[in-house]
Amino acid sequence: MSGPVAVSGHAGRSTSICSLVVANQLFGIDTSQIREVLRTTMTQHVPLAPRFIAGVVPYHGEVLTTVSLRALLGAPERTGKNCILVFDGEENEERFGLMVDSVGGVVAMEADALQANPGGLDARSQELFDGTLRTDSGLMVHLDPQRLMPSHLAASEMFGRSKQGRQGEDR
Repeated sequence: MSGPVAVSGHAGRSTSICSLVVANQLFGIDTSQIREVLRTTMTQHVPLAPRFIAGVVPYHGEVLTTVSLRALLGAPERTGKNCILVFDGEENEERFGLMVDSVGGVVAMEADALQANPGGLDARSQELFDGTLRTDSGLMVHLDPQRLMPSHLAASEMFGRSKQGRQGEDR
């Protein structure tokens, strides 16, 4: 991970959670799953890609597909630069980026602090969210990068087809 990050210490077994903000909502991801944070990055648009694909960015000589958490949440697009977290899929089969509005600090949470999703969540939120964590600043939604992989999102069909597929339906 690039950039300075402060971790608060806890006695006992704890895990480090990177805090993220998207559309004024607080999210968190286990830092051990984050490969790198690209700050203030612009993406290249991909024609006919599903709405949740923010675009692609150059990454160490590769092209990195980037998922927009804003689009997955149904929030309006944000103009300007965003932060992108880089993840490797299980066994490094799919490297991808997750575009967020901003990346906060790292907080230490007790390993057993993750609570189940609230029962009233819609199907999309149930698919995306891995549970909740209580922090000093409020409730943090925990995300599992495996649920956010472009191939997983495309296979679920819950988050929309490509723009070409939608255009065909309009005829």
